[in-house]
Amino acid sequence: MVRQLHAKRRTLATVSAPPLVSQKVEFLSGNELAALAASQINFHLMGYYPITPSTEVVEQLSRMKAQGQHQIAMVPAEGEHSAAGICYGASTGGGRVLNVTSSQGLLYALEQLPVQSGTRFPMVLNVATRAINGPLNIRCDHSDLYFALNTGWIILLAKDPQAVYDMNLLAVRIGEHPRLRLPVLVAYDGFFTSHQKRRVHVFDSAVVRAFIGKPAPPFTALDPDRPVTIGPYMNDPDLINNKYQLKLAFDAAAEVIPDIFKEFAALSGRRYRSVERYAMERADAALVLLNSAAETAKEAADLLRHQGLRVGVVSLSVLRPFPAAQLREALRGVKAVMIGDRADSYGAGGGNLSLEVRAALQEERTRPRCLSRIYGLGGKDFTVEDAVELTRQAFASLKAPRRIPSFDYLGATPGAPATVDGHDRDGKVAPLPLTVEEVSRHHAQLMQDPVTNRLTVTLDPLWKMAPTPHRVTPGHGACPGCGAFTTIKQFFRILDGPVIVLYQTGCAMVVTTGYPATAHRVTYLHNLFQNGAATLSGLVEMYHERVRRGELPGVEDPTFVMVSGDGGMDIGLGAALGAAVRNPRMIILEYDNEGYMNTGSQLSYSTPMGHQTSTSPTGSNSFGKSFHHRDTPQLFAAAGAAYVFTAAEGFPEDLMKKAAKAQWYAKQEGFVYGKVLSACPLNWMAPDDSVATVLQAAVDCGFFPLYEVERGKTVITYDPEALGRKRPAQEWLGLMGKTKHLLTPETSSVVAAFEAEVDRRWRRLKAKHEHPEL
Repeated sequence: MVRQLHAKRRTLATVSAPPLVSQKVEFLSGNELAALAASQINFHLMGYYPITPSTEVVEQLSRMKAQGQHQIAMVPAEGEHSAAGICYGASTGGGRVLNVTSSQGLLYALEQLPVQSGTRFPMVLNVATRAINGPLNIRCDHSDLYFALNTGWIILLAKDPQAVYDMNLLAVRIGEHPRLRLPVLVAYDGFFTSHQKRRVHVFDSAVVRAFIGKPAPPFTALDPDRPVTIGPYMNDPDLINNKYQLKLAFDAAAEVIPDIFKEFAALSGRRYRSVERYAMERADAALVLLNSAAETAKEAADLLRHQGLRVGVVSLSVLRPFPAAQLREALRGVKAVMIGDRADSYGAGGGNLSLEVRAALQEERTRPRCLSRIYGLGGKDFTVEDAVELTRQAFASLKAPRRIPSFDYLGATPGAPATVDGHDRDGKVAPLPLTVEEVSRHHAQLMQDPVTNRLTVTLDPLWKMAPTPHRVTPGHGACPGCGAFTTIKQFFRILDGPVIVLYQTGCAMVVTTGYPATAHRVTYLHNLFQNGAATLSGLVEMYHERVRRGELPGVEDPTFVMVSGDGGMDIGLGAALGAAVRNPRMIILEYDNEGYMNTGSQLSYSTPMGHQTSTSPTGSNSFGKSFHHRDTPQLFAAAGAAYVFTAAEGFPEDLMKKAAKAQWYAKQEGFVYGKVLSACPLNWMAPDDSVATVLQAAVDCGFFPLYEVERGKTVITYDPEALGRKRPAQEWLGLMGKTKHLLTPETSSVVAAFEAEVDRRWRRLKAKHEHPEL
């Protein structure tokens, strides 16, 4: 009976009238519906950068475009900041623009958001909400969303997959309304909604196009007959007027949005309101929650109503402009209001929703008792039982207000202190730290050539190196055949003395540091892709400054190493090149697996042309990645790095000799960069036992040449031509599933272009090798 009542109320809350047009029933997730809506809208352009859990939208749109199902120009950026810039520039051109992101991606793009709203160019940004770093977490909360509250964007909330589809259509109409001309953010819960499949109703594309109409910008940056100045320098007499106009646009939005919601209801049969009420008839207590948690709370309300408690749920479909008047009306007569936030505004006594609801209720003559709870951080489930508990606390506060705190966390658990005998709090053995003596085996002997000034390296035999303990323990969670740890172990085995590592976000980071365990036996730091090199360089400078002040002994300098990979030198290139120019004594070691493997094998700037990824799929309209890979080692050589090298996982002695040189230069002269080709059998679509063959072919065809740039002089360390091993690049392409589509006659021109570029780079490298100054 209770569940039947629940279903009936839910239906009444969603459907207001029979739809004006017929709709198809589908079974799709929130991300899939965001992509479907985008394809039907047929945006002119999408600038993007992959980040979990929103990346599926890009992947879906990429697959659809490969099959000719839409015409959106898909522009892959090297980071979210650039993606936002691409979108802003495109929006000034008069077309429709889309972006998707989550978490740190939203924060990295944040600077650009008020630029767009302040110049009044509409676009749509989907945010699959996710916790922000640190520590790193990829699950849902609203800490990213709350950073967007003051950016001047309209914010629509999608409580379920159906709403994701609907709100994307509504976002276009709302943002392009002539009284508004504002960018619109559509927020839905990461994983809970982004990946959850539901039975939904969708329109035909023709209906969507008729509803949204054609864009009609008042001016664009692409009309030479009507030149405009966009984004002028504006000082104190005028800036306040600009912001007042933005305020007036939001005042107008409070009137426009309900009208467009009403029009959409007539078309679809689904009525959205800025403030949604559920079971609020004569309610004594109400839960105020956002998105998927509000849907869970509705079931709790039904259970409690069945027990005789008058409980209701209030949620928002619009967060900006904040619907204060509608909230006051919805909560009028309620005695206790429990406001749940999926993020804290630290030091403010509650999350942002709590603060704004309480502020809105200040105008009421008879105000309810308001309580605030933080719940569900980092994807912690919010259950029906949790909603019942919050409601019981609200009722208890009416009887004993001093015993029930007005602000608290729901679901936080105290931790036990770790022991000091090598066991963690769960009794599992933790890796013991390494002593310097254990790992300083001096497996490499270096001498400087007095004529060339280059270092020569002699290695111990491999059998003698075998007993040396690894700085990363076995038992981590990497995929079978992952080359990153072969690379890391070979490189670090040669290093003597203390080592401090920083890992950027990526596979090697995620699989070695799942809290409360760690696979690292030396000091380890983490920072995000875009700022790892800057972070480690700051630690390097702090070390040397503390030595200079006598606060640290400085007897044996540590070797500072940043481990990058999974596309980290796309978004992180700026910080890394900045470090190279400053020349701190550190090493960047990049394991190059040719894609964003940690988030599902998306396109990276290190992905070779023609290779298939989840954002450069193959199809009738696509042959894979459409442009060539970036030659990162040459960039660092041009930046004047003391030592630059390339290596490959299947060439251990070459790699370990270069590791010894890298440590010497990092300690004696400054910045070092090394790029190592590292296998990813899973996403290369190659058998685990084929890795050696695949890597050998990549080197032999010249795609991944092995060389070093030592004090500016280029030396090839493995020459397949001299050894009679040079082979066509096509042979390498045939060894991997991700490139077998390139062996067909239809892609012969792509292969020809790829081989021509590989040969061009090889010829240039040989010319540098032969020249005494290059």
